[in-house]
Amino acid sequence: MSTNDGNGFPFFRLLVLTGAIFASVSSEFLPTGLLPEMAAELKVSESQIGLLVTVFAGTVVLSTAPLTVLTRRYSRKWLMVVLLGVFALTNVLCAIAPSYGFLVGARIVGGLAHGLFWAVTGPYAALLVPRHQLARAISVTNAGGTLAFILGVPLGTFLGHALGWRLAFAAMAVVVLVFMTFVIVYLPPVSHLVPLATGEIAVPARRDRSLPAVVIVCVSVALVIIGHNIFYTYIAPWAIQVGGIDEAWVSGLLFAYGAAGAVGLALAGAFGDRYPRASVDVALGGVVLSILLLAIFGSSVVPIVAAMVLWSVFFGGVPALMHSRVLHSASERIRDLAAAWLTTAFNVAIGGGALIGGALIDHLGITALPWVAASVIAFGLVFVVSTDRVRMALHH
Repeated sequence: MSTNDGNGFPFFRLLVLTGAIFASVSSEFLPTGLLPEMAAELKVSESQIGLLVTVFAGTVVLSTAPLTVLTRRYSRKWLMVVLLGVFALTNVLCAIAPSYGFLVGARIVGGLAHGLFWAVTGPYAALLVPRHQLARAISVTNAGGTLAFILGVPLGTFLGHALGWRLAFAAMAVVVLVFMTFVIVYLPPVSHLVPLATGEIAVPARRDRSLPAVVIVCVSVALVIIGHNIFYTYIAPWAIQVGGIDEAWVSGLLFAYGAAGAVGLALAGAFGDRYPRASVDVALGGVVLSILLLAIFGSSVVPIVAAMVLWSVFFGGVPALMHSRVLHSASERIRDLAAAWLTTAFNVAIGGGALIGGALIDHLGITALPWVAASVIAFGLVFVVSTDRVRMALHH
């Protein structure tokens, strides 16, 4: 089987990575679709099951950077295989969990593997392609995350409703093992450690010249993703209470949102390499505009669906564009650490956005969410535009 298309773009190998990412993200968010069943059987509240996603994200935040440093010398390919093995194991542990405490322990193990997995897969994809194909490569692999929301979580939820939540976790373990086999068979080992030139002295990461550029990208991500999650985390109750959308239609609305995100990701892959700065600026500007449209016109079905689809098209490519931006900004020597810090920034922002959104609902009411979210993302856009020149100057 040829692994390259006509332009020497290793499409099939990247698709194997896409599948591995799909399995990992589906595992992360599977409890969100199975909240009522899991809560009922384990005799805990739905919010305690919701905490399983928070515990997972918190573990990722605390462990990603230290684990990346500890595993720097190991083969990227075999590290990925081991991590997928851990995902399969944690899904089996969730499937047989006798108690809530056991389930929390299994999710912590999953979180330890997940952050390191992202720190390995991004730079691995970057090693398969030349620099000018980076955004396209990252868009292909990040499609795994998008597909997890469009297919993985809904299918897991469907299985959970049809056959019980334990079988949904067992089925997810099988899916992970399939992609682990693909990684073993089809992905080449890559050399990720940059050799020193003659007479060159190893510089610690904190003195790497590209470090400030990496920090700028991580701060940009934190601002934008906090803003996004202030609103997105509570989109279901907002749509029902403010938008007057029937509860039965919320899953359809989220499916439309997920599918529109795939369009945004495809656009990021098409334009991200040619117009790296404009792609990010236009995407973020579009997100702010769409959320403002929801704040102003979000009181009936048609404008809500239209504005949410628009929001998702603009936002869909943002994670991939930022991922590619951090790998471009980092010197090859600290690419794995840059990917680890980016993963940490994303997870801090996901948890932080949800917390801030919850506090806003308690103090100002749910109608305040889109206004605050749009303001925070607009501030993120101003930060991105104003630091761009500095970041480019630090580029190498």
